[in-house]
Amino acid sequence: MTDADTPTEILVAGEDQYPVVIGRGVRFGLAEHLGSTVNKVLLVHPPTLGAAAAELRESLLGRYEVLLAEVPDAEAGKRVEVAAFLWQIMGQADFTRSDAVVGFGGGAVTDLAGFAAATWLRGVKLVQVPTTLLGMVDAAVGGKTGINTAEGKNLVGAFYAPAAVVCDLDTLVSLPRNEILAGFGEVVKYGFIAEPEILDIVERDVDVATDPESPEFRRLVELSIGIKARVVGEDFTEQGLREILNYGHTLGHAIEHAERYQWRHGAAVAVGMIYAAELGRLSGRLSDEAVDRHRRILESLTLPTTYPLGRWQTLLATMQRDKKARGNLLRFIVLDDIGRPTVLAGPDQSLLFAAYQEIAS
Repeated sequence: MTDADTPTEILVAGEDQYPVVIGRGVRFGLAEHLGSTVNKVLLVHPPTLGAAAAELRESLLGRYEVLLAEVPDAEAGKRVEVAAFLWQIMGQADFTRSDAVVGFGGGAVTDLAGFAAATWLRGVKLVQVPTTLLGMVDAAVGGKTGINTAEGKNLVGAFYAPAAVVCDLDTLVSLPRNEILAGFGEVVKYGFIAEPEILDIVERDVDVATDPESPEFRRLVELSIGIKARVVGEDFTEQGLREILNYGHTLGHAIEHAERYQWRHGAAVAVGMIYAAELGRLSGRLSDEAVDRHRRILESLTLPTTYPLGRWQTLLATMQRDKKARGNLLRFIVLDDIGRPTVLAGPDQSLLFAAYQEIAS
């Protein structure tokens, strides 16, 4: 286990390599990552973090001019109108390429802040400070930025590497437990596709594993970020390997769209992973025991594993618009075994529906 007082640094390799710093209180070292050439900082945050954003701003004053931009929380903030609001602030403040954007909030906020940074003057410095488990292990790491449209999630966006990602575990301590558990949808995804130790830790004691102050929790965060860093370092723009990170996401994103983004992302991905596991089983790849293990672990985290049968046609239509599709060819990440992901391309619609019947409530 890592020394609780020593930050961990994981390097995301690639053309624009950057560190992911994990520890306690590390958000107050933000200036180290902004550097000495930045003049103005746009600190983007949701309403729930107004006081924390003001505190973070205070720690930066004297070195930078810091503007606060409050945006709607969750998916409501990932709209072009909100991005335009950030562009307006930067335009009125005369932001140049010597200035920076900081995303301070959950995954939706870091997606939005990253998109604003990527598009203003074709790119200004970006530092992400995720404050949710989902943001730390998924959204803020990897350089995917984006906003939603009426037609689907994240259909407009850019691959844009931050200068750093700062994961302060102290920001998780006050989160509602259901928010932590929803984030575990992404954590256990890494266990299924790459690192069985994650599954072992959760199975050993789910209460300890999900306690933000436990060494086990920190270990899970570090393992998850380590996998994400390795994958995106090898395949930044999702030409091959990075596609494995979409395990559970094809159906998961369709569920989010069907639910008008009222479902938490990790909950939708949990259902999507059960669906992908059933697809793997029905196509002769995955064992019954591995599918049962999916259900046991996700149910122990109180994450959903079923979805209504009558919604299939709506979900299928949304999946066919998914950005991971190639033309009319649907692609799913499935498993040959735990830790052995592969692509199932263009499965027959009868197979897709049969797998859906296995998760239908």
